[in-house]
Amino acid sequence: MIHPFQQAYVDSSVIMGQTDLYQQDVQKYGNIEYMRCSPENGFFPDLSKVPRTDIIFFCSPNNPTGAAASRDQLTQLVKFAKDNGSIIVYDSAYAMYISDDSPKSILEIPGAKEVALETASFSKYAGFTGVRLGWTVVPKELLFSDGHPVAKDFNRIVCTSFNGASTISQAGGLGCLSPEGLKAMQDVVGFYKENTKIIVDTFESLGFNVYGAKNAPYVWVHFPGRNSWDVFAEILEKANVVTTPGSGFGPGGEGFVRVSAFGHRENIIEAARRLKQLYK
Repeated sequence: MIHPFQQAYVDSSVIMGQTDLYQQDVQKYGNIEYMRCSPENGFFPDLSKVPRTDIIFFCSPNNPTGAAASRDQLTQLVKFAKDNGSIIVYDSAYAMYISDDSPKSILEIPGAKEVALETASFSKYAGFTGVRLGWTVVPKELLFSDGHPVAKDFNRIVCTSFNGASTISQAGGLGCLSPEGLKAMQDVVGFYKENTKIIVDTFESLGFNVYGAKNAPYVWVHFPGRNSWDVFAEILEKANVVTTPGSGFGPGGEGFVRVSAFGHRENIIEAARRLKQLYK
C-alpha cells in the first residue's frame, strides 16, 4: 500500500486476517508491503522495488501528503498491476480538489477497468463525514484469475454487511449532484483551498519545506530530524493549535506533521498567527 497512508487500509486488512503479526521493531504488520512515498521520489513509489501483492491500496490525492499522481504515474501503476495479477483499490476521496491535469479517476487510464476498482464519498466535498455516504465503482471487466467477476463478490459482501444508506442520506446525495449542489461543493472546495494557501504561506515564510496543498486540503510539513509526536505536542502546548503527527500515518510519516485546511477562516488565520509567533 502507498505509504504514508490512511490507517483504515491497514486496519481493514488486519480485521480480515490478511496480515501477519505486528512487528514492533519496524512498526509494521507482516505480509504488508509498504510502498514508500517521500519528497525524494516525488511521492510516487519505485515500482521496480515493489514485490507482487494481491491488493494494492492507492490514494490520490493522498491523505496525508496531499500528493496527486500524474497520468504517467497511474499508467505505470496499471501496468504493474496487470503484470503482477494484482487488484488496485483506488481511493479518490479528494478528486474534486485536483486543479492540474492529474487524473481525477484511475478509470481514465486505458486498461484500468481490468485491474482496479475505485471508491469515493461525499465526505470531503459536502461535509458528509458523519453521514457516511459514498460509492464504489467495480468495473465488469475486473475479474479474478479464474474469470469470476469481482463485482459479484463485492456485491455479496456489501449486501451481507450493510443494509444500505438511509433515505435521508440518499436524498442529500442527490441534492449534491444537482446543478446547485455541484456548485455549492465547488465553492466549499475553493474555500478550503484558500485556507490551504494561508497555511502554506505561513510555513514557507518560516522557512519550512511544505508539500501537498495544491491538489488536496492537507499541508505536509517537514520537521527534519525531529520526532513528529514531539512537534505535535510542541505546537499543541505552546500555540494551542492541533495538527496530526506524521507517524500516525505509518513510520514513513516520521519527521512530518499534517495540517488540515478544514476549518473556519478566522480560526485558520489565528492559527497562522500563533504558528508565526512560535517559530519566528
